[in-house]
Order: sequence, then C-alpha cells, then structure tokens
Amino acid sequence: MRCEVIAIGTELLLGQITDTNSSWIGEQLALAGIDSLHQVKVGDNFDRIVECIRHALSRADAVITCGGLGPTQDDITREAIAEVLGVPLADLRVAHERIRHMFESRGRVMPENNLRQAEVPQGASTIAEQPGTAPGLICPLGDKVIYAVPGVPHEMRTMFNGSILNDLRQRAGFTGIIKSCVLKTWGHSESGLAELLSERIEALDVAGNPTIAFQASGIEGIKVRVTVKADDEATAERLIDEEVRNIRAILGTTIFGVNNETMESVVLDALRERGLTLAVAEITSGGLISTRLSAIDTSGTVFRGSVVPVAGAVRETLLGVPHDAIGTAEAARTMAEAVRKALGADIGISTTGLHDVDVASDLPPGTTFLGIASASGTDVEKVPFPGDRERIRQFAVISLLNYLRLKLLAGI
Repeated sequence: MRCEVIAIGTELLLGQITDTNSSWIGEQLALAGIDSLHQVKVGDNFDRIVECIRHALSRADAVITCGGLGPTQDDITREAIAEVLGVPLADLRVAHERIRHMFESRGRVMPENNLRQAEVPQGASTIAEQPGTAPGLICPLGDKVIYAVPGVPHEMRTMFNGSILNDLRQRAGFTGIIKSCVLKTWGHSESGLAELLSERIEALDVAGNPTIAFQASGIEGIKVRVTVKADDEATAERLIDEEVRNIRAILGTTIFGVNNETMESVVLDALRERGLTLAVAEITSGGLISTRLSAIDTSGTVFRGSVVPVAGAVRETLLGVPHDAIGTAEAARTMAEAVRKALGADIGISTTGLHDVDVASDLPPGTTFLGIASASGTDVEKVPFPGDRERIRQFAVISLLNYLRLKLLAGI
C-alpha cells in the first residue's frame, strides 16, 4: 500500500507557514506500515493542483491532500479533486446544515461564503469527524482513493486518526498490529547512538522484526523508535518490551524519556517521587526553563518559582551576584544557592554564561555555566554551546534539566 501526501497552499511555498502536516502524516503512515515515498507542496493554482493529484495517483494507491478546503476564493482543493474524478461538485445538504449549526452554536451568523465548504465532488463522502467548519472528504476513484483534509493541524489529525487511518488499513488488507515505542535520548549524536547499537541493529536486520530507527529532534535530542509487527496486541507488547530492555541495557541513562515524556516532565516526576522542591535562577535561559516547568506543575507543588534577573541591580540585590561576576562559575554557584534559599526550595538551579555580558574572555564562545545547589552541596558544570544566542539559550534549558536528572539518579 502506497500513500502520497500533497500539502496545498501558496503560503507554504513562500515560507510564511511551515508544513508540519506532511511530516506528521508521514510518521503516522510509517507506524501503520504504509509506504509514503513522495510528499509534495503546491500553491493555490487549479491546474498545478490537478497535475499534482494526477501524478500522485499514477504512483500511489491513496493520496492525502492537506489544505484548500476553506470558504475563500483561493480554497480550490474541492474543485481540483472534482476535475480529477471527472465529476461535478454537489451541494451536500448534511454538510450544509452541520456548518450552519456550528456557527449558530457559537452565537454567530454564518457568512454565505461558508456554503462553499458544503460543496463536494459527486460520489465523495464526508469524514465523520469535523472539528471545524471544513468537512474532510473521502473520494474513491476505482481501486484508489483521495482523502482531503483541512490544513489546520488539529483538524487534520482528528480526521486522520478517526477515519482515514482505519480506511487505509482496510484497503491495505492489514489485520495485524503495528506498535511503536519512542525512546528519547540526550548526550549522544545520531551516529554515536548508531555505533552503540550497531550489533543490535545488525541482529534485527537479520530477524526482520522488530526494527530500530533514529530521528534527530534538534535541541531536544535524538529519538530511537522501536517498531514491531504482530498478530495480536499481547505479542506486540511483549516484543516491544523485550527490545526496549535490550536498548536500555546498552544506552543506560542516555535515555531520559519514553513516547510523550519530555525532559521537564521526567525531572518533575523524579523530584515529586523524592519529595523535593525546585527553584530556578536564569540569566542565560531568560525564563525558558521556568516556562516549561510551570506549564506542567501548575499548582507549584514541586516547582516553587524562579528569578529571571535582567537588571544588574536585581541580580545583585536578590541573588548576590555583582555585575562583574556574571558569566562565571562562581556566579552560577551563587545564583543556585541564593534562589534555593530565597524560595525555600530543596534544590536550586541556575544558568549564566559569557553571552550574558559583553566582555572579552579566553573561554570558547558560548561557554555556559550550569549550577545545582542542594543540601549535599553545590556543583557547577561548564559547557561550551554552539550557535547563536537563541540556540545557546535552548541548549542551556535541556542541558541543565538533564544535568539535574542525572544528579537525581545519582542520589542528590
């Protein structure tokens, strides 16, 4: 079974919007065992959209189009699909009423333009899930099919998970189970992980099931995805668990999370399990650590709060760090200890570095100091981060949280 993805919208070609939909769909198709060999972006041009759909159908069994289902004049995906199918558009009364009801339920009057969204290619059916005003479409063409979904990510995902994936699996005749587990790592490059796991990968290549794949996730680390195929859920779970244990035995604490876990959620869970609280002092990261922690621990049971001192007087008054000490190991030490005491936390952590002050230094550019203070003492790690200021800030966030995670595992 082959499925191609066509992302529609001139704004995608101009770089005004990043096409995350195609990447997400591609990942879901891979997890379902469906080959997706081509993905295309095309602007809001009728002839070019028609050409793209026809070309995709010549290579694939199914095509998913994203975007162009809105109510405005440049939303022409419905018309292009009708042209490919060789049928007219028809006003679908059920879709018409659903859209009108959606507006009325929000206390708004439906613009007449929205009635365009109820026009569907003759013979097509609408997707049952409809979180927005745009109905998704299932358009059969012989033994092939075109799916049309909105470009709004959450609407697209709802339709894909609700109807499209099941329809694709039925068309592919696959009745077994495909299951994946994603292990998130920090501290090794993709090539480094591949080298560590080389013997395991070679053994699995011979066996054919499970499989291991790597996915670079930028500053968030490298993901190791384990995928299995099985006849039933229980067998799939057993194979996944066995392989995850094998990988953990090799990678150890390099693995920080599984599936939807994030570095901050793992750290907060570890602190909560140990009955510990946390305070943060940030100069380099400028509040980014606090933002990520507070998004999860909204009640403040673990994360007590933060100090993000921008003004020099605030740094000196609240944290006891004079201006000429900013960007040093001693500043990181003082900040971690001061914020721990000020906010009454069990642990204080801090970030500061060369880029926080405009002074000459013999240290490599991007050098950052990460501090951790607890009842057992204070430690500071010096790390030279690459890139511009924004990348250094992001590296500081994930690196300090990982530093704390490893300290907790070691029994801080």
